[in-house]
Amino acid sequence: MKLVTRRSFLVKLASVPVAARWSFAAPVQPNLMFAGTDTGGSSGSKGIYAYRWDPASGTLRRLGLAAATASPTYMALSPDRRRLYVANEVNEYNGSKTGTVSAFSVDRVSGMLTLKNVVSSGGAGPCNIAIDHTGRAVFVADGAGASLASYQVLSDGRLSDPVSNLHFTGHSVNPERQKTAYTHCTVISPDNRYLLVNDLGLDRITTFHFDPKLAVLTPVDAPFYQAVPGSGPRNLTFHPNSHWAYSANEMGNTIDALAWDSRRGTLTRLQNISALPPGFTGYDETATVRVDATGRFLYASNRGADTIAVFLINAVHGTLQQIQQISCGGKTPRYFSIDPSNRWLLVANQDSANIVVFARNSGTGLLASASGQYQIDFPMFLIFA
Repeated sequence: MKLVTRRSFLVKLASVPVAARWSFAAPVQPNLMFAGTDTGGSSGSKGIYAYRWDPASGTLRRLGLAAATASPTYMALSPDRRRLYVANEVNEYNGSKTGTVSAFSVDRVSGMLTLKNVVSSGGAGPCNIAIDHTGRAVFVADGAGASLASYQVLSDGRLSDPVSNLHFTGHSVNPERQKTAYTHCTVISPDNRYLLVNDLGLDRITTFHFDPKLAVLTPVDAPFYQAVPGSGPRNLTFHPNSHWAYSANEMGNTIDALAWDSRRGTLTRLQNISALPPGFTGYDETATVRVDATGRFLYASNRGADTIAVFLINAVHGTLQQIQQISCGGKTPRYFSIDPSNRWLLVANQDSANIVVFARNSGTGLLASASGQYQIDFPMFLIFA
């Protein structure tokens, strides 16, 4: 497939009126955003920080420390937006080699969070968390612990003790980085029947049935998708049409375009495509992958090349065509989020300690660096509330 360069793409775009090139949806009201940070080592960060986001101007106003909590590196919001669930990426809790999961209530006026309870994650280094579409079950992946835990959400928003606590064994082909399993991502299927779990160490995406009321996990008949050996599937997202999914491979620096069979709970590879800038030969780890609200464009972050890659999604086949690589505006873009208005993309650059705002062209999918750049110690995750 021929790569459309940014230059040739913009040449074609030049004939389009400026107003049409950067047309946006109707204005929306300011929103609340939380930033999770790494609080370990020399970091001056204390936990989760709240911001007021203005989609009209693409600007953030810092409200302050929303909650002091250890390394809140991934978060999930309840469907009613009243509660926030946090994976605390630590390796010890109450004398055991396990991380923690925290439940908070959200004050949408002040942006402050109130702790409801803290429970064990069941394994070391929890790095990902998801809540089902009914808001009754929470799932956590422990990277260093190679484990997966599920929880019931109690009537007052607190988390139960782990209901299912599964530990994975095995290895893949990379003798340095794939000596053991490394669960890295938990994603709920669009129909709320399945949990998909990316395992960077096993090169697998494992699928489970779950019961939202009980939060019990059970394997499906064809339990996993086998990724390209040595690719390291890290992060997963579904397309709005519910028929396709996309997996970012950290070690292979690729994106897998996948067909999703909701009847059987299985994934089938449609394409494996590089996420890197053409000609790039340095060290890189692809991190996050997301599809915009229209389902026309996909974005991926590259840590090392320090870029955001933009892809056009084929409306018939679900395959990808790379159309842009743009600097992330810092170093190590661990995570990014597309705002609720679908106009902006915000990047959390971990090692340059900044959040950078990009304007997103709704017609072409292309990104343009905006003036917004906000300093914060070691941002790891962004979520709009």
